[in-house]
Amino acid sequence: MTSLYRPTGEASFRNTPPAPLDTGSGGGQVGVSGVVSSAMNSAAMQDAADRTARIAAKLKEIYKRSVLPLEKKYQYDYFYESPFLTDVEFDAKPQVLLIGQYSVGKTSFIRYLLGRDFPGQRIGPEPTTDRFTVLINGPEERTIPGNALSVHPDMPFRGLDRFGVSFLSRFEGSQLPSTVLKSITLVDTPGILSGKKQEADRGYDFTKVVSWFAERADLIILLFDAHKLDISDELKRAIDALKGHEDKVRCILNKADQINRQQLMRVYGALLWSLGKTISTPEVTRVYVGSFWSQPLSNNDNAQLFEEEERDLMKDFAILPRQSAVRKINELVKRIRKVKTLAHIIGYLKSQMPTLVGKEKKQAKLITELPTHFRIIMKKYNLSPGDFPDINAFSSKLKDVKFSDFSSLNPAMVDGLDKALTVDIPRLMEVSSVILSIPLLQSSLKKNI
Repeated sequence: MTSLYRPTGEASFRNTPPAPLDTGSGGGQVGVSGVVSSAMNSAAMQDAADRTARIAAKLKEIYKRSVLPLEKKYQYDYFYESPFLTDVEFDAKPQVLLIGQYSVGKTSFIRYLLGRDFPGQRIGPEPTTDRFTVLINGPEERTIPGNALSVHPDMPFRGLDRFGVSFLSRFEGSQLPSTVLKSITLVDTPGILSGKKQEADRGYDFTKVVSWFAERADLIILLFDAHKLDISDELKRAIDALKGHEDKVRCILNKADQINRQQLMRVYGALLWSLGKTISTPEVTRVYVGSFWSQPLSNNDNAQLFEEEERDLMKDFAILPRQSAVRKINELVKRIRKVKTLAHIIGYLKSQMPTLVGKEKKQAKLITELPTHFRIIMKKYNLSPGDFPDINAFSSKLKDVKFSDFSSLNPAMVDGLDKALTVDIPRLMEVSSVILSIPLLQSSLKKNI
């Protein structure tokens, strides 16, 4: 397989546009989608898919038996604004979420990845993508309205109806036959605005929608333009919404062929500095550098670097189905820990309430002194600080409920959570470790790049 940055002359890369990548017809494939699809459709991949399906079935059993009853009892859906999980969410394909300011090349990157146009595609220097678009595999090309997607029994988007008609009217599905989309789902987001434009009312809470998708995504791609590194207020809020999912985040410095080698070095350093101030993690975020679209390179100074970066990025994509089982286990573990902490918080607040009189006064005092009570709960039950909800958001939620209506702590149900964490899930991890040990990519990548 020839690389997208293939030489067409002496020491010259990608001077002519690449051939079509993925026709969706099952025929010959070249370029980036061939790398992804060949890995995703191997015999090893099928074995991994079967094991992943068995793990998903067991996770559903654990969730329904040990987790869901506590979520209902202690109002997890209200306090975390996260609906109860459905079977289809455990069975869903890996999702890739793309985020970036307008005109950074998100839609062009998707076209580049698929090797073809897709229904509803909009590309331009102005903010052309004004909606969330989910790209899914299907026998025919068509767009699916957001209202229909949100109630489809086989799609993991039922929880989006909580964002209302204003959002659903700006949410759509793009169905097309694609070997890449047989194994993953892509989510394109509206271009994030800057300056006064970001003050425009979208009609829905953009950051909450981003947070919803981030929680369910297996990979989150932040795209930056080599000529526009400023992080606007709205982009910063969107990145803040990714808190707790930093391990899924990868960055792409796009359109890097439009600057020379010295400029690229400075731009790359400036981007890392900006990300360090925005993303609160001790690890350096992985940044891929290149020009991710189908046109020839404007500057060939860094063509070899771009080719190597492309190869690494495609490995990240191709390995997603194999890692899906581990990601689902990890997400359920995080949810269980939050449910357990919430149960202790609610049970504690309930235990502090008077039986007959002075309930409103006591509740107001408990909310005011919530930081102190969080520390008491943390120490009493040996809980981790990272498992507690954001104190400001939680305080706001507490003001709209009555503590006297809370359920008391049920030790037996909490013990069920501990059993899931210490017995049931470790058994699943043994199965998932087999999936991770499958030599999925190396041979196929080496013979196709």
